[in-house]
Amino acid sequence: MRLLPVFCIQCGKTFYRSRKRINESSKFGWKSFCSDPCYRKFHTKLVILTCARPNCGKIIKRTPIELRRVKASYCSHSCAALIINSTRHKKIRTCANPLCKSQFMGNRKYCSLSCIPVRKSKYTKRTILADILSFVRDYGRIPTKRELNRLYREARKNFGTWNKAIEKAGFNPNPVMFASKFVSKDGHKCDSMAERIIDDWFYSRKTKHERNSPYPGNQGLKVDFRIGGFWIEFFGLSGEHKRYDQLKRKKIRLAKKLGLNLVSIYPKDLFPKSKLSDKFAFLLK
Repeated sequence: MRLLPVFCIQCGKTFYRSRKRINESSKFGWKSFCSDPCYRKFHTKLVILTCARPNCGKIIKRTPIELRRVKASYCSHSCAALIINSTRHKKIRTCANPLCKSQFMGNRKYCSLSCIPVRKSKYTKRTILADILSFVRDYGRIPTKRELNRLYREARKNFGTWNKAIEKAGFNPNPVMFASKFVSKDGHKCDSMAERIIDDWFYSRKTKHERNSPYPGNQGLKVDFRIGGFWIEFFGLSGEHKRYDQLKRKKIRLAKKLGLNLVSIYPKDLFPKSKLSDKFAFLLK
């Protein structure tokens, strides 16, 4: 195939094309380009400008479409920000702290964090201890952090820790995790006070139940309570400890795999108001 010389309309470079392609371009009025960059450069009508910020002088290139979108062209965001911020009306404020009176610019009320007045809490050591004692009188036991959550932060602020506040009120704090056991009314040893409450609930209704029954299949896992074909777990530390949550998910998957009737109990089902009658309605029929 014989190739004939052709001149690029953009850069003037000589390149070669077949007679067939030359005739096709002549028929449709197509322009000849030696490469894609020359084609794009020919069809892109860039306008050469100078940055609109005074004293910048940087040369920039913009397309006609970009020029229609903005009133002025800048070489960078920093140049644009300098011009825009210089035209803004800057309101000078006076610090709201009567002892400061410093002036500043912005929308905030105070000039610094040190000038913001500290709100005095309505809770004091005396009121915190009074609330703990009131709970003990009403329920016959010491409260957990979940039950008096509104006091937890204030107790830590005034006494250092929640357990120190309990000790200051004259009581022994609840054990951490499974440090000690609680004995229910029927003699069962429970891992927590909440489990004892559940066990006593079964005992008061004369519901025969088992403690720490192993799951089928020698999985090395035990259920908190078992009543006939129902497997009852109290997930008291759900969301508190990573390892505990892993164990909880493992038990739930195992019960689903074996087709067991698993009943899950959470602290919200016990505190501040017991919902065990609703959870175990099937036992009361």
